[in-house]
Amino acid sequence: MQIISTNIAKPTTFIWNGKKETTGIYKKPVDAPIFLGNETVKGDEVSDRKHHGGEFKACYLFSADHYPYWQNLYPNLDWTYGMLGENLTIKGLNEKELFIGDIFKVGKALVQITIPREPCYKFAVKFDSNRVLKQFIDHGFPGTYVKVLEEGEVSNGDTFELVEKAEERISVWDFFKLLFSEEKNIEQIKAILDNEALPQKKRDQLKAYL
Repeated sequence: MQIISTNIAKPTTFIWNGKKETTGIYKKPVDAPIFLGNETVKGDEVSDRKHHGGEFKACYLFSADHYPYWQNLYPNLDWTYGMLGENLTIKGLNEKELFIGDIFKVGKALVQITIPREPCYKFAVKFDSNRVLKQFIDHGFPGTYVKVLEEGEVSNGDTFELVEKAEERISVWDFFKLLFSEEKNIEQIKAILDNEALPQKKRDQLKAYL
């Protein structure tokens, strides 16, 4: 996996249900390294601290390999990397081969795979489509958030070196499917309840299905 674009957002406002809201989903490429901090990417807008940023969502990665799929669905949008709201656009990121809890060295940072992105209404606002939320879920390639274990700069061209494999093996792909499936895979839930790369709140929600 290799970084091909580093992306940062400035605050963007929009009207939703008659209320003015601010978002950091409108990310644009920057021609400079970015600094991955423990809670967020330095200089990046995180408007909704309840659902974005923080220990388990410090930085969002999305695969460049899936851009053609989305460009085909929405050809009239102004396409640049960062369009899916990611801080890092990654060549070769495959959610089926990326496991929650895996630890990677990239640039000067050390990161751990945590949870896939769950799309919200701001994603629909950006794409000007209510259908995009279901399309995102059905497509099944959501990208992933990471926890930053060691802060540091990352740059275009930096590659990901696997440092440590997670003990409880569930891929980002399988976990995303698990979150949105009506019939939960009980064995998968049991397999990841002790995975500390997942927020405790998320593990508690899944434990309720047992």
